[in-house]
Amino acid sequence: MQGPSVLQPRSGPVEERSFAAQGFRSRVLEAGSERDGEEAVVFIHGAPGSAGDWRPLLSGAGGFARALAFDLPGFGAASKPARWDYSPDAFATFVAATFAELGVARAHLVMGDIGGSAGLHWAAAHPQAFASAVLIDTGVLIGYRWHLIARLHRAPLVGAAVAAGGNIGLRGVMRLYGADLPEQAITRWRRDFDWGSRRAMLRFYRATSASDSRLAPALARLDRPALVLWGKRDRFVPAEQAERQRESFPSAEIEILEGVGHYGHLEAPEPIAERVLPFLRRQLDAGKVERE
Repeated sequence: MQGPSVLQPRSGPVEERSFAAQGFRSRVLEAGSERDGEEAVVFIHGAPGSAGDWRPLLSGAGGFARALAFDLPGFGAASKPARWDYSPDAFATFVAATFAELGVARAHLVMGDIGGSAGLHWAAAHPQAFASAVLIDTGVLIGYRWHLIARLHRAPLVGAAVAAGGNIGLRGVMRLYGADLPEQAITRWRRDFDWGSRRAMLRFYRATSASDSRLAPALARLDRPALVLWGKRDRFVPAEQAERQRESFPSAEIEILEGVGHYGHLEAPEPIAERVLPFLRRQLDAGKVERE
């Protein structure tokens, strides 16, 4: 008989609550028996998503750790302030404030899309609190040129027009860049992708360099354990960037996933979980040994 799915929750349902950090309201999804533990697996979503993208993996990680995911400003149920620059440094500051609010002193980060930018900027600034990384089609991008959607957002005048009408063509764009995305994810994204979210994406693209190697030396000196998973069919960020992550994580485990696009945790949840959950368990176990 086949064993239980690695995505099957082992610690009850994912719970959801509101919180405030840096003066912004947001929402956190939590799993695991140690809801107040200082060490946690933290999932940081990309665009145009939200914390809800991580529910299956969150449930799995909750079987052996405190696990949580929260909405970044501009997305999901979080505040979408008009006067905020949505830069990687701004997101990293919000991550730090969130960790302080939620009592996270040591974090194992699982990141996708722009969540990698937010999380890794936080990690470089808080090395003592940064334990390990899982990078799903994200990381420190070196020698990279922006994809078409980002280039349109960065263009004068054109970018504002693209952002204004972005919700109309969202389904088609997502089907182009993630052919196997589940329909329920796209429906949820379209529901949440209001003007506040579209403005956040516009400002993020305009505040962020496509190729930015500044973080790589700082992260490389830490040489934290890292798992890099990249979809071979990723049309946003080519799979050649997977190997470039060794410039930030010299000891990284790297795997290219056949037939998977940019949003691997949504397109291929079982294969992703089969790789991510054992990696996270190893890091948590190793940390416990070191502290004993």
